[in-house]
Amino acid sequence: MKKVQVGDPAPDFTWAAQSGEQVRLSDFRGHQVVVLFFYPKDGRAICTKEVCAFRDAYDQFAEAGAVVMGVSRDSAERHNAFSNRHNLPFSLLSDTDGSLRTAFGVPKTLGLLPGRVTYVIDKEGVVRLVFSAPMTADRHVSEALRVVGELGRGGTSPSRRRRPTSTRSRRREHNWGITHSSSPRSSGPGHFTASKRS
Repeated sequence: MKKVQVGDPAPDFTWAAQSGEQVRLSDFRGHQVVVLFFYPKDGRAICTKEVCAFRDAYDQFAEAGAVVMGVSRDSAERHNAFSNRHNLPFSLLSDTDGSLRTAFGVPKTLGLLPGRVTYVIDKEGVVRLVFSAPMTADRHVSEALRVVGELGRGGTSPSRRRRPTSTRSRRREHNWGITHSSSPRSSGPGHFTASKRS
């Protein structure tokens, strides 16, 4: 399984949210930055902490012109209950068969558990952040806010930065993603379309 990396066009998709609404990624192109975070499962401790951290920072994302969406393999019904329980102001997409996770190349933790990866996609549909950290919640929010802020200020995007050379920097760079995958197909509660730069 290949991974979408910084600088790649994000795979376009149309997917079901907890409200029953169909969310299409390309609808945001030219208008809003998209923060798309994949997490393992509703109700798990770290997952709940992460989702609620995105909730608490929602106004900051909105003020910066970004929309937030979460993705897990939970059903729309489970997502709806989870969203109502925690007063979530954003969509949760139901990737019940894992095909959306596969399209982005989200890796498994220890080869077994669904990974925890956050993507920031700019207004042109290009991925500007890939942050993977399975055992932490808050850093997904802080990293996404940082990159959304940089895009809003017209600053240098992560994909254009000089590659770090220190061991510590290389560990950090690993969290940004290193490979690419974008394969149009139809499956599960949504479907993919060809993803192109506008």
